[in-house]
Amino acid sequence: MDVIAAIATGSAATAIGIVRVSGDGCFALCGRVFRAAGGRPFAAQEPRKMVFGEMLDRAGRVIDRGLAVRFPGPGSYTGEDCAEFHCHGSPVVLRELLSALFAAGARQAQAGEFTKRAFLNGRMDLTQAEAVVDLIDAETAAAARNAAAQLDGGLRRVLEPVQEELLEVTSRFYAVVDYPDEDIQDVRPEEIAAALRSAAGRLERLLDTCRRGQVLKSGVRTAIVGRPNAGKSSLLNALAGYERAIVTDIPGTTRDTVEESVLCGGVLLRLIDTAGIRATEDPVEQLGVERSRRAIASAELVLAVVDGAVPEDPEEGSLLADVARCGVPWLLVFTKRDMAGGLRTAGAVFPAGEGPLAPPAAVVSLSSVTGEGLEDLGNAVAALFPAGDPGEAGSLLTDRRQEDAARRALDAVRRALEALETGMTPDAVLTDAEEALDALGELTGRTAKEEIVSRIFSRFCVGK
Repeated sequence: MDVIAAIATGSAATAIGIVRVSGDGCFALCGRVFRAAGGRPFAAQEPRKMVFGEMLDRAGRVIDRGLAVRFPGPGSYTGEDCAEFHCHGSPVVLRELLSALFAAGARQAQAGEFTKRAFLNGRMDLTQAEAVVDLIDAETAAAARNAAAQLDGGLRRVLEPVQEELLEVTSRFYAVVDYPDEDIQDVRPEEIAAALRSAAGRLERLLDTCRRGQVLKSGVRTAIVGRPNAGKSSLLNALAGYERAIVTDIPGTTRDTVEESVLCGGVLLRLIDTAGIRATEDPVEQLGVERSRRAIASAELVLAVVDGAVPEDPEEGSLLADVARCGVPWLLVFTKRDMAGGLRTAGAVFPAGEGPLAPPAAVVSLSSVTGEGLEDLGNAVAALFPAGDPGEAGSLLTDRRQEDAARRALDAVRRALEALETGMTPDAVLTDAEEALDALGELTGRTAKEEIVSRIFSRFCVGK
């Protein structure tokens, strides 16, 4: 493959900047832009050992002094010869060094091309490659730990026993299908059925991790809803830790949805502060109310906010009934705890009406001003979205692509088991078992189509 180069530390000024290079012949190329202090050629430097020297521009002039290191393939990140330059993080210096590398024969790396080469050269499978960008994008410590464990092959190790069981099934049936006239005694239906049941059980347990994995990676879309002036924006600001939304004593201040990501109980919430829901003749406020109702419909969690410092509003019951029918978990949150003479109870506002009304998962009383009760809210959220066993890190399905491939594999295994138990011909069992293997291969990248691979690596930044 040709030599590629890119700035790995972004375009902003930093203390240290890194330029990465990879490809056959890159050591000789890098030697044209780096002069080691000891005079030894770059290609002859000890592997994986930082060397101090001068970085040169296209004209051979010194533009910086820093460190360089070479990583011979195949034991490098990409599986081919690689090098890195660690210099001062001036964008000008980095661009000049990159320009010198291009003049020496390298080309600009595409987004994610270093990791894509690692995948193509067998240094990692597709789940590990996805873990790289998940680690970069991680917004919580738990998400980072899970991505790091997946990068270490956690998900691959879960899938390997399933693939081995299915390969055992297909190898036995191939013998029968390919040599029907031979007296082959190796196919024992009870053993094949046991292997298929074991594979199905492993895949079912893996698919059970989808919700936790996706919450860990993407967070929970959470709508904050309530009547005007109930304290919704104050709650958003308290959770965010700064004044993200405008707060006034005038009802109807929030006209549009305001979004912010926060950690609550260790769970990443994608908060949507909505306009207060009430009957209004103001056309702008009407649009805000409609958006509030759409936010409820698309949420994975609803925080129904009620002003705990005022008497019950007759319209609260109707609003809470709508929330109770939305089909997702919801929490009843009494605000203004610091102002309430006597806290209102859940029974005072819990809705009554037609149709199934799901009760709140928890009732919380808090003050957005003093912070009292915010920990209770965090505990309620954590109970709804538990982190799971720490030992599961790396073995969770974290996106829809992985879930879809695993579900297709499970469906195929179930069909194979049904074909075996109903006495269908061996080729029917074989076809379904191979379809399951193909789906698992798509998950790991062994049989993934080029457009799927390209779509995954398009998520990466240049230099990774």
